[in-house]
Amino acid sequence: MSDVLSPVADRFECGATLTHESAKAALEAGLQRIAAGANGVDCAPLAQFDSSALAVLLAWERAAQARGFHFEIVNLPAGLASLAHAYGVDTLIG
Repeated sequence: MSDVLSPVADRFECGATLTHESAKAALEAGLQRIAAGANGVDCAPLAQFDSSALAVLLAWERAAQARGFHFEIVNLPAGLASLAHAYGVDTLIG
């Protein structure tokens, strides 16, 4: 995960990999950024992922909602969007 918040809509970038092995660390880093005021994530760097990425994105959305704001997910890779659709959670992402 990037250590720098994007000035646009207070988004942070996810890392290039978000799989089962990296999910816990990514989740915690994102939750820290959300607690600090981030309201979105840019998934443009994301090149390697599995279903764990969906769980992390959903957890970040829930954390943002708990703080009272909408969480924006941008540049979701087509493969991950397809996976979200297959699992029936595409309407919950973004």
